[in-house]
Amino acid sequence: MDIRFSQCFIAVDDHDKALAFYRDILGLEVRNDVGFENMRWVTVGPPSQPDVNIVLEPPLADPNASPADQRAMAELLAKGLLRGVIFTTDDCDATFEHIRAAGGEVLQEPMDQHYGVRDCAFRDPAGNMIRFNQPREN
Repeated sequence: MDIRFSQCFIAVDDHDKALAFYRDILGLEVRNDVGFENMRWVTVGPPSQPDVNIVLEPPLADPNASPADQRAMAELLAKGLLRGVIFTTDDCDATFEHIRAAGGEVLQEPMDQHYGVRDCAFRDPAGNMIRFNQPREN
């Protein structure tokens, strides 16, 4: 059996701000931009990984969701309680400086972790935590 990663979803409340972060700062390429019933899904991914996609979607991408559920998801997103993604980089410190210089909201400066990586963390414009880690040599 051959199972490979294909897509993950990140909730965003403003696709244009999200694109300014994921495309313009991180350098991900836009692969698809689809609208449906006042909602929008934008697929981005690393140029070096054409088969890996991150879908930027509305906080509750269900046109049949109740207004109460939509508000609850928007509140969780605003608090930064929805999960983001972890990227791997070959130079955590340079990645950190690039994103910080571009205005990224710093959550954690680069530091060595006990589980074998050097990592840093930012919030994207919607409040999701995005981490960047670099494997350390043993």
